[in-house]
Amino acid sequence: MITAKSLGDRSFKADYGVDYAYVAGAMYKGIASKELVVAMGKAGFIAYLGTGGLDEREIEASIRSIQSVIAGRAYGMNLLSNLESPELEERTIDLYLRHGVRCVEAAAYMRVTPALVRYRLQGLASGAGRTLVAPRRVLAKVSRPEVAAAFMQPAPEAVVRQLVESGKLTEQDAALAPLVPMADDVCVEADSGGHTDQGVAFALLPAMLVLRDEMMTRYRYEKRIRVGAAGGIGTPHAAAAAFVMGADFILTGSINQCTREAGTSEPVKALLQHLNVQDTTYAPAGDMFELGSKIQVVRRGLFFPARANKLHELYMRHGSLEEIDAKTRQQIQEKYFRRSFDAVWSETRSYYARTYPHRLAEIERSPKQKMAAVFRWYFAHTTRLALEGVEDQRLDYQIHCGPALGAFNQWTKGTAIEPWQNRYVADIARRIMEGTADLLNARFGAMKEAAEPSQSVSS
Repeated sequence: MITAKSLGDRSFKADYGVDYAYVAGAMYKGIASKELVVAMGKAGFIAYLGTGGLDEREIEASIRSIQSVIAGRAYGMNLLSNLESPELEERTIDLYLRHGVRCVEAAAYMRVTPALVRYRLQGLASGAGRTLVAPRRVLAKVSRPEVAAAFMQPAPEAVVRQLVESGKLTEQDAALAPLVPMADDVCVEADSGGHTDQGVAFALLPAMLVLRDEMMTRYRYEKRIRVGAAGGIGTPHAAAAAFVMGADFILTGSINQCTREAGTSEPVKALLQHLNVQDTTYAPAGDMFELGSKIQVVRRGLFFPARANKLHELYMRHGSLEEIDAKTRQQIQEKYFRRSFDAVWSETRSYYARTYPHRLAEIERSPKQKMAAVFRWYFAHTTRLALEGVEDQRLDYQIHCGPALGAFNQWTKGTAIEPWQNRYVADIARRIMEGTADLLNARFGAMKEAAEPSQSVSS
């Protein structure tokens, strides 16, 4: 008989010290909060703190808080790739190593970085019976096969050698590096909230499973790389499909931001509670604005998606703010920004002077880059509005979310957890896993019964 605790890969549960093959993924700006991480850890799950957009002091305070409450229980930290400021990634790794953080969720990576290699390899050792002991675990969230392949391979030899020469890895670390993949676990993200490649789970997950098997054959690792599924999982039906396709674990995101523990505002949670599956859309990503990368956001009752797309369209068509016609400039300043371009640039300039001073002069020399910086301000601003629940600017909330929450809302309609005030992240996780087990038992039980030959009873 299938149970909630028997679903998924045994080694995943053993390695992380959890009861369930279910992960609550990170959500930026601490929406996946320390309270959420603690609640999941106490209940036998693992969750990752959403560190994106938090400063080092906030991250460190959260680590200390989590460790003080659930010492010995599973927890993890998000680690975001930062190509614009690799030194920030390095400082974050320093922080994790200093505080003994053993699990990270690597997100938004297009290639493996020296900082991530250092975290993965530092302290590798040979255990009893020549078993390899890796003191830290990496769960990589990926949506493209070439990125997955990078995490399923050993660390790049040139990067390892560079870290040895700089004293950040030992010769023993380097000698053992070819024996382990960069990630213990690769989580395949289909059509998720926030950054997404709009992948289709039924196509993407099987392709990644084949890739994993190829990599295991090529490198003959001691332990099998586990492959999980994320994106669109908000009900037992979706979770069951993922496990039947071969997922070793599942990861949820969007549904968790509409819980008591989520670190966003009550007005946002009230809005999210009423979403249906068609109430999300795609908009430009503020952090990759110039490249035209997309994020999935809430559109129901909000102006943000249309306004964000309009700003990107203007950026693509014009070389500077001054080239935009006067009527459109006025509309943006009065309705979108509620302040002048000069005021936005003043705030933006101060931010760059404080955080990326090496880029400020380059931006000031380029009218096109200055326009992009001013437009990107709107994306940071709309995130703050949502997190703080600013009521009189509700229409401009930027809320990252996928259709999984719409499916979840339909599944919970008429139940005790229909109101968001009754939604607790660990309770939701248990309900989904138990519902998944029930569905699979009913389905496979019915199939077994149908396959058995009928027996007539003679009088």
